[in-house]
Amino acid sequence: MNKYIRIAEKLFIILGLSFFSGVFGVDSLGLLLPSIVVTLIRFFVWGMSTILICIFWKDTIIICKRNILLCILTVLALLSFVWSEFPDFTLSISRDILMMTSFGLYFATRFNQKEQVQLIAYTLLIGCFLSIIVALLFPMVGIHQGSAGMDDHPGAWKGVYGHKNNFGSMMVLCSITFFTLPKENSIIYKWFGFGLSLVLMLLSTSKTSLVLSFVLVLIIMFYKNFRWHGKISVIFTNIGILLIGCFAVPLLTYWVELLTGLGKDATLTGRTPIWTYALGRLMEKPLLGYGRAAFWAPKSPYAIEAGQALGTGWVAPHGHNGFLDLALDLGLIGFSLFLIIYLTVFVRALKQGYATKNLEYLWPLAYVTFLSINNVTESIFLRGENVYWTLFLTVVFTLTQRKKIQQINIPNKKNYMHVTSTRLNT
Repeated sequence: MNKYIRIAEKLFIILGLSFFSGVFGVDSLGLLLPSIVVTLIRFFVWGMSTILICIFWKDTIIICKRNILLCILTVLALLSFVWSEFPDFTLSISRDILMMTSFGLYFATRFNQKEQVQLIAYTLLIGCFLSIIVALLFPMVGIHQGSAGMDDHPGAWKGVYGHKNNFGSMMVLCSITFFTLPKENSIIYKWFGFGLSLVLMLLSTSKTSLVLSFVLVLIIMFYKNFRWHGKISVIFTNIGILLIGCFAVPLLTYWVELLTGLGKDATLTGRTPIWTYALGRLMEKPLLGYGRAAFWAPKSPYAIEAGQALGTGWVAPHGHNGFLDLALDLGLIGFSLFLIIYLTVFVRALKQGYATKNLEYLWPLAYVTFLSINNVTESIFLRGENVYWTLFLTVVFTLTQRKKIQQINIPNKKNYMHVTSTRLNT
């Protein structure tokens, strides 16, 4: 009986991760499925994860106590409708925070890191196959068709993720997940998933995704193959690597535009005027910001003015920078809380990654690195209901659980430990 319950739990995780990754969105499978089906999936994922964390309430309470700052940040986002420029809009999307938090809590408490990486890989591989099927059978859904008078990336694949950039980003996540799969998995399976993600990345025509995947693989190999005895040198060296990665990806992606300095392309495809305008507005409400998603809300005058600053009249849906958008949502208070949480989890992931030879324990470090670099030119922190914030919560909650430490047979046992995650003792 327990075996079947466990299978059901894994299927639920795959469904939930698929939902948060946008597979059932209005620009993907949501176009092919009745709206009632998508609504049922939404409330099933939310309802079941809430019920399950209540069933395992002891584990939930222990994890929350160990992540007070993250809980404060979550509450701040939930209450931001109080000072929001568009309180009704901010309140209406507050359920996204509740959904992602409850699901992330459940995922972290019920599955160890090895299982998490395997389930994420299954989910993304299913997304790859679905994207191929939809692109071939329903090209109007799976491939950008372009529109009259506007170049909308015609011919670029978007699969079941709604947009070529989203598709490319998910394939980057797919590539680093398969690259860090546990040794127990078949080599053929591992490299098939990794290779397929690269092929689909090419079909998405997303330059940023290709560069990001290349940089992340190099960083993972660096983490895996080079170790130092001094703890301080490890931390500062890798923070330096993280910062270099954040600058390197946009530089390598837009190097032609930056060198030529011609027109809009010299501003990272129009991002820098938007960033300049948004930063100016942030200084008007520096402490708590404008409320979650309020700055870029539908019919927001700020979004319209940002488009005017760009000189095109285009209304931006977000600031194309996750750090900036987080500050606009929750002010410097919320942004500071996030930075403390991020740096803490980065150091924890770094310590774990350097304490083991098992690749799956490098996944949290690879993921938080990916999250930081990707948010330099995209906004994927608290925007909507997304898999990125959900997985970030999962990583934070997982790394704060009790761990069983066990010596392994390597040259210098004092400096390296094998860390195996276990469930909480309740």
